[in-house]
Amino acid sequence: MKVGVFDSGVGGLTVAKSLYESRLFSDIVYYGDTARVPYGSKDQNTVLRYALEAIEFFNGVDVDFVVVACNTVSVVALAQMQQYSNKPVYGVIEPGVLALQQRQLDKNDDRILVIATKATINSGEYQRRIEALGYGQVIARATPLFVPLVEEQCYQGPILDAVLQHYFADLSAHAITTVVLGCTHYPLIAQAIAAYFNGALTIHSGEAMVAWLQQQLQLNAHFDKTRVTIYASENVAAVKRVAAQWGLPLQSDAPAK
Repeated sequence: MKVGVFDSGVGGLTVAKSLYESRLFSDIVYYGDTARVPYGSKDQNTVLRYALEAIEFFNGVDVDFVVVACNTVSVVALAQMQQYSNKPVYGVIEPGVLALQQRQLDKNDDRILVIATKATINSGEYQRRIEALGYGQVIARATPLFVPLVEEQCYQGPILDAVLQHYFADLSAHAITTVVLGCTHYPLIAQAIAAYFNGALTIHSGEAMVAWLQQQLQLNAHFDKTRVTIYASENVAAVKRVAAQWGLPLQSDAPAK
């Protein structure tokens, strides 16, 4: 089984890592649109155009299905991608909610903060799905500055601390207990986010993507080795560096596409 992973930049590597560790796939082909990241602040027509260009790329790649590891694309363009793709395409919103559901939190006492790009928050997808599960205390906040910080590999330090303060200074009274990382870039700064909220639990879609795919596709194969190939629209070397930091061993060199 071969899987393609698409993201606006390096954030989807957090999903690719979960897929890699599952040993359910012989090949992972990753494509990051690093030339045009971030997507979350762009209008829907632009995001749709970029998403369909990504599908055009994967239509020519030998994979069995594609995981859209970008939450913004998942809420804006998933249906259109599925229409134009020659293979199945899956988003990350449902697995992200599944990851929360699996933690079996207290639906009355736990205070859940959902953070994501503007497009994802404005869509209301996470809020609606989480509230439908019966959670009564849900706060949503757009945090777009985290994406370029992660792309610049700024995972800690005074700049990140200042941005955390900028977004969350007014939330201390809410005693946040759980943070849903509604952007696949955010797990790369999860430690800093958790520390800001005094050890709050952080949840992201990569944690549940494997379980969700197993439910959908009834996967049961096991591969001793998984081949990881990285493509990018710009600066593929930078994406490979982040992949290595994230623990993804690259077994081939792929040129930028």
